Parts: sequence; structure tokens; C-alpha cells
Amino acid sequence: MASTLWQTLQADVYRYRGQANTRAFLSAYIREPGFRFTYYLRKVAFYSKRKKSFGIFPYIYNRIQLHHYRFKYGFDISPTTDIGPGLFIGHFGGVVISPHAILGANVNIAQGVTIGATSRGSRKGAPTLEDRVWVGANAIIVGKVTIGHDALIAPGAYVNFDVPSSAVIVGNPGKVVSTAGSVGYVNNTIDPFSTEDLGNLHQAAQSGLEINTELPKATTDKS
Repeated sequence: MASTLWQTLQADVYRYRGQANTRAFLSAYIREPGFRFTYYLRKVAFYSKRKKSFGIFPYIYNRIQLHHYRFKYGFDISPTTDIGPGLFIGHFGGVVISPHAILGANVNIAQGVTIGATSRGSRKGAPTLEDRVWVGANAIIVGKVTIGHDALIAPGAYVNFDVPSSAVIVGNPGKVVSTAGSVGYVNNTIDPFSTEDLGNLHQAAQSGLEINTELPKATTDKS
């Protein structure tokens, strides 16, 4: 399996457990609905573009699993959505992300979040969230806007405008109330473009984790 998928999944595991070894992976897969959904989301995105190389079965298998967990947990996120490494979905339920949205590395999404597109007006299009953005419960980000890196969108905020880096947005309509950003809220991050960080993850995972091995359906759910 391509190292890019392997490294992305390692970064995802690391967000939940602060480690990327076998135990951390299994713990996150069994106990974290957000990671379990993300695992199949990543694999569907990968296999959908490589059917000639791997055949149709891996794509179909992972697509079925993704479909199952989409309805089980209420995550409406398309595998075509551009999502960087280190995605963290803290709680399940009512998460909707436009397939045209772009999410950077190490983004946090809480329950009830909507990241949606608009079909008309000066903001026609979908949002872009840069690295290390934290989005609180029931927040809405809509339209062709850019949320700068390290920004924090507070629970219940409504955002239809560009947000500066490290800003804290509160309220409906949203407004900037601080420049403290997401520091302390977005944890266990790695730089997806750092050879050193990725090398450390690879070394930490040498205990035998094989991401490309198909997993059985988990018997323990965090519900």
C-alpha cells in the first residue's frame, strides 16, 4: 500500500492516542467511532483511484464498511473530500462536510458540525480549513471562505466570512473575540510534511501494525 496512505493513517491514529503502534491503532479502532469511520474513508478514497492495480474487491469491501458506519454514527463525509492527515472527530453524530470542502492537517471536528457549500452569491462554493483548526459542537461554516491556520470556531458559531489565523470566533453571527487560537485544543499533532516527524511515526509503528490488513467488524462500540 502506498506510503502516503500509511503515513496519513498513522497521523490519524496519533491524534487519538499520541502513539502510532499496534496497540494504539487497535484501541482507536475499537473505541473511537471517529477514527473507525476515518479509517474506511481513507481507504475508499485510496482504492477508488486504484481499481486497476488492486482490483475491485478492496474498494467494494471498504465502501460497504464506510456506508455502514456513515449511518451508524451520522457522519456525512464523502471520500472525495480533500482532508489532510491527522483528522480528529471527537464525538459522533450529525457531522456534515461538503465534498467540495478542503480540510488541512490536524483538524478537530466535534459533533453537530456543518461545513457546507453555498450555491449563489459572492461566497459561492465551499470552505477551506487550514491546518490545526478546531471546530466546536454545532458550529456552522458555510460558503467559499478560508479559516486560517490555528483558528478556533467556538460551539454554536456561524461563520460565512474569512477567518484570520489564530482567531477565536464566537456567536451567531460569528465575530472575532480573541487571537488565542486553537492552542491547547488541538493536541497530538505531527507535521505531515516533516521527514523527521514521519520518520518517528514509522519507527514507533515497527511493532507490526499492517494497515492494509482488512479488519473484522469491531464488536465494541462507543455508543
